[in-house]
Amino acid sequence: MKQLEPIELIYKSTKIVSGTPVSTDNKLCCAQNRNKTLAYKILATHEEQNNSTTETNEKMNLKFDALVSHDITYVGIIQTARASGMTEFPVPYALTNCHNSLCAVGGTINQDDHAFGLSAAMKYGGIFVPANHAVIHQYVREMMTGCGKMILGSDSHTRYGCYGTLGFGEGGGELVKQLLKGTYDIDPPEVILIWLEGKPHHGIGPHDVAIALIKELFPEGRAKNKILEFAGPGVKSLSMDFRTGIDVMTTETSCLSSIWETDEVVQEFYEKVGRLQDYAELKIEENACYDALVKVDLSAIEAMIAMPFHPSKAFTINELQKNPKEIFKIIEDECNKELGGNTLLDLSHNINDNGEVICQQGVIVGCAGGMYESISQAADILNGKSIGNDYFELSVYPASTPISLAITRDGIAETLMEAGTLIKSAFCGPCFGAGDTPAHNTLSIRHATRNFASREGSKPANGQIASVALMDALSIAATAINGGVLTAATDIEYEVTSRKYVYDGSVYEKRCYNGVGKPDSSVELRLGPNIANWPVFHKHEDDMLVKLCAVIHDDVTTTDELIPSGETSSYRSNPIALSEFTLSRRVPEYVAASKDVRALDESSRKGDEPAEVEQILALVDGDISSTSVGSCIFARKPGDGSAREQAASCQRVLGGLANICYEYATKRYRSNCINWGIVPFTISEDTTFEYNTGDWIYIPGIRSAILEGKEIIPAKVIVSQSDGSQSVHEITLECKGLSENERKILTDGCLMNYYASKNKK
Repeated sequence: MKQLEPIELIYKSTKIVSGTPVSTDNKLCCAQNRNKTLAYKILATHEEQNNSTTETNEKMNLKFDALVSHDITYVGIIQTARASGMTEFPVPYALTNCHNSLCAVGGTINQDDHAFGLSAAMKYGGIFVPANHAVIHQYVREMMTGCGKMILGSDSHTRYGCYGTLGFGEGGGELVKQLLKGTYDIDPPEVILIWLEGKPHHGIGPHDVAIALIKELFPEGRAKNKILEFAGPGVKSLSMDFRTGIDVMTTETSCLSSIWETDEVVQEFYEKVGRLQDYAELKIEENACYDALVKVDLSAIEAMIAMPFHPSKAFTINELQKNPKEIFKIIEDECNKELGGNTLLDLSHNINDNGEVICQQGVIVGCAGGMYESISQAADILNGKSIGNDYFELSVYPASTPISLAITRDGIAETLMEAGTLIKSAFCGPCFGAGDTPAHNTLSIRHATRNFASREGSKPANGQIASVALMDALSIAATAINGGVLTAATDIEYEVTSRKYVYDGSVYEKRCYNGVGKPDSSVELRLGPNIANWPVFHKHEDDMLVKLCAVIHDDVTTTDELIPSGETSSYRSNPIALSEFTLSRRVPEYVAASKDVRALDESSRKGDEPAEVEQILALVDGDISSTSVGSCIFARKPGDGSAREQAASCQRVLGGLANICYEYATKRYRSNCINWGIVPFTISEDTTFEYNTGDWIYIPGIRSAILEGKEIIPAKVIVSQSDGSQSVHEITLECKGLSENERKILTDGCLMNYYASKNKK
């Protein structure tokens, strides 16, 4: 499709001159002046060592001001950290309960996790936010952000840039390092200037801007692992909630983090929540340099819709209204290829006899949609009207109890309920497939963060399929009053009621436990029957032999495919039980195949000599006594999406030792692999990976190669022929950019082993 006109991509070095971005070809000058950007000013104050990073390839070693996790991730993180020697939380650490909040799923296990979380907050000195009181990011916005701070969260949408805070979303291993007083080690990131101009038109909301930006930046990895820095005259035209709605979605560009200039709007927010001391003006210095420039004309943004199964598959709503059959055909073909033929998505079901797109569900939810302003303006559209008594339904989830209190006191909730809307408590479930699952072959429109396959809760392997399109709350409300017929908010008439979010944080004071700086070692952890310790992971031997147990040639493999979301989340505190779901929606035979290989390794460690392994090693002159045996996954580009570490740890539990790909979709997935002892191999883009499930790969000298920092590693592939014979092929693997700590973590077998070995010394 054609490039959206409101966004201009300028991939040249850019310098701020007299408060205006100017392109320049002097990349050396820009590298030297990168430290004048907001991002690098904040990074510099959080470096463990006073190293210059602008002219070298050294890693930045960063420490964070605070940590945050939710109830899918915090049990595993705390279990890993305490097994590695943690005795208390060294920085404020908030444990929120907004994901595994449906306590009927899996019996007692979700509430058991919550009890564990509260006991951990008491024992180690943390913060505990009870279930449904706030989604993770809204609690942090209201209670923990600060201009110039850095916060690390075990959720990929950890973005607080418009609050003047660098937020990073990572797998649990990176939080464990911080809990053990280690550092977050990254290559000095590039910074892209997002220059906002103009003012959004009536009917345009933050999701419209965010989706348009994702459409331009996600393809070709234009923002991958970079920091987005927002500035320009257009910033002043945006309210705090509007900025938040754009900022939280920057995750979907695959960027590393985000930061914004701050002004009186941000100052007013901090004053409102009673933390004025956490405000500081952040302004870009003259001559600050950026690696690229993206100009956004807010006045030219149209109402947008992101089609299944990715936020970057974006069209204007009017474009879809005019060409639904053609666009649906494009999306169907792409989605059905991704689904692998299990069940066919048929979006044409959602076109009525008049050629109009019909939606059967609307959801306004979570850290993106559950903001006060989005809900308030949706109520303005719905005021005095009805969503009808046909198939269309609408649910609204305020992002925190303070927002719920505000919409109740302002009459907004009353207006919504009078129109037939359901008001629910703070919950992230609809964002990952654990709530509001729509009917088979229907279209759900959501102001939420993601619309990946099965994140609406359907199970294609069981013949079920539904799909989610992302839209702004305003256009969802416009669709609701039109009986579910897709409608852009810019195509209707409505008046915006002037309201301000009146924050009341008393519920946090009454219900949230805050033990920061007050650990009590006498508290016993509450361990439910589903909360299990990690199994033993062995260090890597001198050589490695891995069997390909999944070979995936999709363009991108998401973390939802590697380990499904939804009801499986209830098993995140039991690594062995959760591992049974690994790749279950993409390569169902993977679990059994990987277990078989794990059994071979266990047998050889007992002193037995498995015939299959001996036969393979004989072909390559290998020695079983010095060889680790495990499984391996090949995917072209794995790890897009969630920060969840279980996408890697489940492979490790099943005996996984390596991933091979052309590139990793995100830094966080690659880091997860390293922290769980999975070697993150890549191969050259010029290499055609012709090998199949069942083939073996032998990597001699892998341990010494990693420890010595060798980045080009020769290996041999043992291919089974149709006549039962086997042939040996040479292949070159790469393992680039490992820090010294990462090399030790890998060879020790995982992060826990690394810290255990350090503690012994």
